[in-house]
Amino acid sequence: MNLIFSAKTALLSRHISLELATTAYTADQLPELCGAQIALAGRSNVGKSSLINALAGRKKLAKVSATPGKTRSVNFYCVSPYNFYLVDLPGYGYARAGRNEKRQWGLLLEAYLTRAVPPAALVLLLDCRLPPQRPDLRLFAFARDMRFSLLGILTKADKCTQKEIAHRQKEWSDLLGKKPLVTSSEKRFGITDLWQCLVDASGTNLPQDA
Repeated sequence: MNLIFSAKTALLSRHISLELATTAYTADQLPELCGAQIALAGRSNVGKSSLINALAGRKKLAKVSATPGKTRSVNFYCVSPYNFYLVDLPGYGYARAGRNEKRQWGLLLEAYLTRAVPPAALVLLLDCRLPPQRPDLRLFAFARDMRFSLLGILTKADKCTQKEIAHRQKEWSDLLGKKPLVTSSEKRFGITDLWQCLVDASGTNLPQDA
């Protein structure tokens, strides 16, 4: 049997849990945590909360709102048994937020991303229905300049045709240098593959007694 295949099969057969560990609303509340961090960033209506709930296999771990822009904090979710963190960053690009509110979100986002110990990887959540948007391209350019390890994830694939998905993958592949992973929180498509990518990016291994 292919060793890589068998290792991935063993990984994905194990139970992975996701729990909210702590929340920061201001830069001085950002915690110092032991363990790698994988940051999730995307536009306010990209479906970030729904994706976190799909990863957790629970409907209400992350609050999903009909109004975009409700995530105004940095939320740290502990991934067990791997002991790393998924970090839910405030969404960006929400037009109805006030100027001061947008500025505060921006400062919090920047404070997290420019800390002395950067995240092990930055996950760019990208709406499969839309071509590359200016805010997404700005974050991509910033992450590239900061030399972050980048993962591109297309969300809401259930709302697109296969032709549209292939076109969107091609657009982002040209920028990222690799194909973004295709997911759907509603249909749970790509969630297992996403977990594999996140664990690989964290660089963590199962504890000996797991």
